[in-house]
Order: sequence, then C-alpha cells, then structure tokens
Amino acid sequence: MIIIGEKINGTIPSVKTAIQDRDEQFIRDLAVRQTEAGADYLDVCASTAPEVEAETLVWLMNIVQDAVDTPLCIDSPNPRVIEHVFKQAKRPGLINSVSAEGDKCEVIFPLIKGTDWGVIALTCDNHGIPSDIQTRVDITNLLVEKAKKYDITPDRLHIDPLVLALSTDSQSLLTFLETMKTVKNLYPSIKVTSGLSNISFGMPLRKIVNQHFLTIALFTGMDSAIIDPCSRDMYTTLLTTEALMGRDRLCRQFSNAYRKNKIGPIRTEN
Repeated sequence: MIIIGEKINGTIPSVKTAIQDRDEQFIRDLAVRQTEAGADYLDVCASTAPEVEAETLVWLMNIVQDAVDTPLCIDSPNPRVIEHVFKQAKRPGLINSVSAEGDKCEVIFPLIKGTDWGVIALTCDNHGIPSDIQTRVDITNLLVEKAKKYDITPDRLHIDPLVLALSTDSQSLLTFLETMKTVKNLYPSIKVTSGLSNISFGMPLRKIVNQHFLTIALFTGMDSAIIDPCSRDMYTTLLTTEALMGRDRLCRQFSNAYRKNKIGPIRTEN
C-alpha cells in the first residue's frame, strides 16, 4: 500500500507550535522519522491563517526537501495556494486535493498536465459530501472526465470516497467500500485513498477502530492512505494484512520488520 505520512500538519498542536516558533529541527525530525518508517509521500499542510498560508507552506516544503528525498503531498484546501507554491517542489509528488467544488479542477489540473504528479480527488461538490453511493460515483466520473481534458489518466488519480464518522453514520464503512468497488470496476487503473482517522471521530478506542478500518479497506482494494507511519500498531496492522493477502512472499517483510523491532511490542536489549 502507498503510505502518505500525515504528521506534518498544522492542525496537530505540536506542529502548530513548531510553525509558530519556526522550529526547523522539529519539522526536519518529523520528515526523517516518517521516511525511515516507510512513507512513500509526506503530506505537508500549513493550516495557518489564509494570509500567511502560502509563505508557511513554502517554509515547510523547503525544510522537508532539505531533510529527505521523499516526494511531497502538497496539502491545502485553497487551490490558489497550491498554484503559488507548486514550483517549489523539487520532484513530482501528490497534490491534496481537487474536488468538484468551485474551480479547483480548472486550477490544479493544468498545473500537473504533462508531469508525473498525482492528485488526491475528493468525491464532493458544491453541495458538500454526498450521503449516497451513486452521487459519489457520479462525481468521480466528472473528475475523471475533467482530468482527461488535460491528458491526466485515471492511474494518476487517488480517489477519496470520503468516509464519514461511524459515530454519526453506521453505514459509513459500507458506503466507502461499495463506492470503492464501483469506481474500480469503472476505472481499473484508478487508485483509492482515505484519510484513515476520519472514520473514528467521536468514538472511544480510536486507534483500534482505525486499525480495523485499514485491514478491511486494504483487503477490499484501497491503494493508499494518509496515516501515521511511525505508529507501531498501524504499521503492524498494515504488514500483517498484506502478508495475509499474499503480498509478502514468505512473509519476509513482516519477519524482517519484527527482527528490526519495528512491529509488535517494543523489545529492549538486556
């Protein structure tokens, strides 16, 4: 599975403080730790006041790119901010995100035309997040067609069916899975992703809920997820599921991770 590291995000209190204090070493350490844990991309999100978001995002991007070679996932709800900072990226990565809201597609898709960049595409529009499966599929069709106008093929799209909190919608996971199945039947090369922790909002034992969501979604076909790669429990769940699915030949990756003390209970040397 493609791992998008979630930890460099200004909504996290410790990261917010580091941004305010311009603590470069703190951000650098987060980038290195997530890369060493196996992240394929590092999500970089400022989550600051709109008037300083672009400046802050460039500051974060420069620190991360100086620390590691892991591609960025440039994250902002404002497509104009992404447009402003895009050229600061040293190598192709992901953009987070586009949707059918406003003119997001018309701003973002021209940026990545003729490049190797991918993009996370949310199944929402000006009416918000649909409650039904068909509308999410219809939005996916719309996004794929808009991308095609800029020669962006479905394999470069990470469709996010936007799983809702299970505490407010008991059918949330089932809706996510059925949307994913339908989208993949329509576009076999498309990728499906998720902000993994969204499903457990408002619940106790959130980590446990997230782990089980990862197992079920991965088994059903999810290709990528925005997660904490430094979480031993989450990484253990990921490697265990992939081994059970036959993706880990002779369980070598699982066994090597265990020997290196990366999964399971922390072992201390005597």
